[in-house]
Amino acid sequence: MEIERIEHHNTDELIRNMREVGMLTDPGAKLYKNAAIELVTLHTDEIAPAQRYVLTQEILKVRDLRWALRDHGVDLFKLDGYITMWLRGYDDPIDLLPPVIEQSVEADGSTVRILNDGMHRVYLARMERSPIQVVYVRNVPAEYPYYAYPLVNGWADVEMVRDLPEGYIKKWHRIPNYKTLYRDFNTAFRNVGGPRGRFTNAGK
Repeated sequence: MEIERIEHHNTDELIRNMREVGMLTDPGAKLYKNAAIELVTLHTDEIAPAQRYVLTQEILKVRDLRWALRDHGVDLFKLDGYITMWLRGYDDPIDLLPPVIEQSVEADGSTVRILNDGMHRVYLARMERSPIQVVYVRNVPAEYPYYAYPLVNGWADVEMVRDLPEGYIKKWHRIPNYKTLYRDFNTAFRNVGGPRGRFTNAGK
């Protein structure tokens, strides 16, 4: 991966754009518009994963991204806002946000910091025993819960796999039509998660 240019956007711009994020099936529903949004640094033990796996090849790609950014003076685990990147061989710029964490109140009364976006980056931080800077969102409207439940045993339930077998349960969804609860960060940012084939799901 060869990064040609990076543009840094400060925390205020990050938060302003986050308030414009819509839903995948309803881009006009700005679920974060009136939420409390802040940039904080957390230990990975403070973050509740919902996804039961990480892919070996994706962890390696995210590590390559971390190293490539370091050559440009950027710490993947401490973006202090967000960045726009231009990669050699790819025409469109790519926005890279910190992982997104949401406060989630569960049926048993527990309150968790559920990992919304950035699974592989947070797992890499865990492997490197590093804290990680995240976008922490509180007071999300109750009608827009994160689409899956936090794992019962937290990180102990996450496995690193090369491939997913047929029928593998990736997450335990809250509702049958769970895609109606997908947050679409590309409603407010550019090419989050792209380009495919270079660091696919680096933002996941």
